[in-house]
Parts: sequence; C-alpha cells; structure tokens
Amino acid sequence: MRQIEFERRFGEQWAALDQWIAVHNGNKTIKDRPPVSAVPWLYRNVCHQLALARERRYSPQLTERLHQLVLAGHHVLYAAPAPNREGFLAFLLSGFAREVRAEWRVVWLASLLFFGPLLALLMAIQIWPDFASVVIAPQDLAQMQTMYDPENERLGQRPASTNTEMFAYYVWNNTRIGFQTFAGGILYGIGTLFFLLFNGVYIGAILGHLHQVGLGPQIWSFVAAHSALELLAIAISGAAGFKLATALIAPGLRSRKLALVEEGRIAFRLIGGAALMFFAAAVIEGFFSPLIIDPREIKYGVGIGMWLVLLGYFCFAGRTRGA
Repeated sequence: MRQIEFERRFGEQWAALDQWIAVHNGNKTIKDRPPVSAVPWLYRNVCHQLALARERRYSPQLTERLHQLVLAGHHVLYAAPAPNREGFLAFLLSGFAREVRAEWRVVWLASLLFFGPLLALLMAIQIWPDFASVVIAPQDLAQMQTMYDPENERLGQRPASTNTEMFAYYVWNNTRIGFQTFAGGILYGIGTLFFLLFNGVYIGAILGHLHQVGLGPQIWSFVAAHSALELLAIAISGAAGFKLATALIAPGLRSRKLALVEEGRIAFRLIGGAALMFFAAAVIEGFFSPLIIDPREIKYGVGIGMWLVLLGYFCFAGRTRGA
C-alpha cells in the first residue's frame, strides 16, 4: 500500500485519537470527539499502524507523527491518574448534581420504573380499595392505620418507640433499600429492576390505602418533609445500579472488566450522593416528620420547598456557561 493511500485510509482514526487526547489535556473548544469507549480501539490501531509505517519505510515525517501520537496516547491512558482534588464539600455543592445530570438517561429510566408504579397504585386503590390487601398483608395495613391514627400523639411511630429509635430504624431501612437497588445492577440489572418496581408498588399501596381509609391528612403531613430526599434517592440508587448493568450488558469496545471499573466509578459517586440523601431523610423522618403541627399546611409548605430545592439543585448546581 502506498503512503498516500495509507494516510487516506487511516487519517480519520489518527485525527480522532488526537482530538480525544487534546480534550483530555484541557482543550474545551473541541466538540466532535470520539466516545471514551472507542479510545482503546483507536490507540491499538494507531500502534499497529506505526509498526506498519516503520516496516514499509514510509516518510520520516509520517513515522514521527504516529510515534508522537502513540506516546501521547500512552501517557493519557497509562499514566497514573491525577489525584481527585474535589473535596466532600465541592461534591456536595455541585459535583453530585453534575454527575446526576451527566447520567440523565439512566436517572430518568430508574425514575420511571419507580415513580410509575407508585403513582399507578396510589390512584388504582382509590378505585379498587381491596387491591391494597393483595399487595400488603392485612395485618401490616392494620398496623399502618394504628401508626397514623389521629389519636396517635407521635405521628407515624409505634407507641413504644422513641424518636432516636425510629431515626436509627430509618437509617437502617433507607440503607437497605438503597444498597439492594444499587447492588442489583450486578445481576445484569435484573435486581435493580425488581427493587425499583417492588418499592414503587409497596410505597404506592401504603399511601393509597391510608388515603382511601381517610387518613390522608396524617400520612401526607408525615411524609411531606422527607419525601423528596427519600424518593429521589431511591431513583438515583437505581440509576447507579443500571450503570453497573450497562458495563456488563453493553461494554462496547472495552472488556467487561474495564467497563465495570469505568462505569463503577460513576455508579459509586451516584450511590454516595444517594446515601447522603437517605441519611438526611432519616434525620427529618425521625425528628421532624412525627411532629403534629397545626396547621398542617406548614409541613406541606416545607415538603414543597424541599422538592423545589432538590429539583433546582439537580438542574442548576455546578453548571457553567453552556453546560
């Protein structure tokens, strides 16, 4: 193969690898660059093409160009990664929101699978009340009615439990739900899918039943303040699980091991942020949500405010111009 034909055939690959290296080194003006998953394949091809150029004695200029491209690619791919200087506060204020926005596809998928059944059960039980006992055992429904009875001085709590005990229970329960939903991704996403649907159905059935039997003011005033933190954290945990599943199901040009490492970094940042949300929800659920405040509209206002703050945070925190 003549050098002109060689350059024509493989020039696009060299340009693509060069663009990716430039972006990695901080050049933000380049928009059209190859996906990360294609970079190992491009790098291997350029290494092979450098060997061919040397063997076929192509011009020194071409050989040197490919040599420099291989050196730059090796430095980017195999050099020790720079330490992550983003501290906890920076992650909390902006990094977590950027991560959620970057993974909006799996976040929306997880949200649909969780909130869809929740809202469907909530509405369906208003039409077919007996359906609640199909999803949840009647004795559990009776216990829920006792906890949210207007005569209960500590809303949503068992008579023998203190706020601190309930806080500890909520921390444990939230951690369990989040971890199950996240870790289920390692089963090719089947576990994550199951826990998102299950929790959506279960929570929707409880809310729907209590509202249908006339305990709506009690249950809605109880869940108002912490609902945004807890429910969105479940959806984000599902998104983290789906990132693990993506690495196993569709690794692209990467090996599954490499894909799992790369997607796992993203997944652990997502589940780390969700864990903080679960903890904050447990604090509110243990110490503020049980309070009987008159009028109830105060707690509804707090709940609406929490939803607006969280949605605003995920939409706008950490944005730069054009991001």
